[in-house]
Amino acid sequence: MVRDLPKVAGGILSYFTRHKTAANLLLIVLIVAGLFSMPRMRAQFFPDVVVDNISVYAIWQGAGAEDVDQAIVQVLEPALLTLEGISNVSSTAYEGKARIFLEFEPNWDMSRARNDVETALEQVTTLPDDAEEPMIRRGSWRDRVTDVIVSGPVGVEQLAIYADELVLRLFAQGVTRTVVTGLAAPETIIEVPLSKMMAYDISLQQIAVAVAAEVNTDPAGDVGGANTRVRTGVEKRSVEDIRKIVLRSEANGSKLKVEDVAEVRVEGVDRNRAYFVGNEPAIAIRVDRS
Repeated sequence: MVRDLPKVAGGILSYFTRHKTAANLLLIVLIVAGLFSMPRMRAQFFPDVVVDNISVYAIWQGAGAEDVDQAIVQVLEPALLTLEGISNVSSTAYEGKARIFLEFEPNWDMSRARNDVETALEQVTTLPDDAEEPMIRRGSWRDRVTDVIVSGPVGVEQLAIYADELVLRLFAQGVTRTVVTGLAAPETIIEVPLSKMMAYDISLQQIAVAVAAEVNTDPAGDVGGANTRVRTGVEKRSVEDIRKIVLRSEANGSKLKVEDVAEVRVEGVDRNRAYFVGNEPAIAIRVDRS
């Protein structure tokens, strides 16, 4: 004859003690559920440690580190320490510049934090007159997911087209953090020897202004009712066109052109890095998450 258990012994543990089959069935269910969930569990050798941060940079040309600390760091730091959400502040003074590193609490609204930092900096009016306005940089976190290598028996220019197509397809699927290495956009170089600058009494700034005025067309209004933009001039982007750009007109009627003082050349898409798989050129696409 089985006597009734007291109420204090009538819990779930007592139930499984008296019904061993139920306990074994529960154990089997837990094991099966664990085996089913194991492939979906995310594991990392180095777990993500994400710290939201904002850096404030202030430049004061010609000042020593001690002066930067007294006139910039010790002025900006008290104003920033009063902001909400800050968990840690570290400051460093260098010769000619200062850096204040602000760490915020986990899951803090960083858009609000940036606005608060901007407001605090605007209220500081005692910085040195010749110091530049402080700059704000928000920290970003990225984790590499994979690297995709594009290679084949074709030229680098053709590989670049394939890489761009792959990046566009990844973007369409929601993968927006991609970096293509092993190539770069073609670049036009205008190289001016110092001897030519002195001989023709012209500066790099004058050359840059003259080239910038010619490489793009200029807006000239629009056609009423048709939403069509009108632009004037002709874009001069090729090497020959840039060489013919007039820098100035001389008193004798002659014209000083870019080709008279500078060498103009175009560097191709593989000017920075060159990757190979065996003897064939390659391009690397890095995919990150953030």
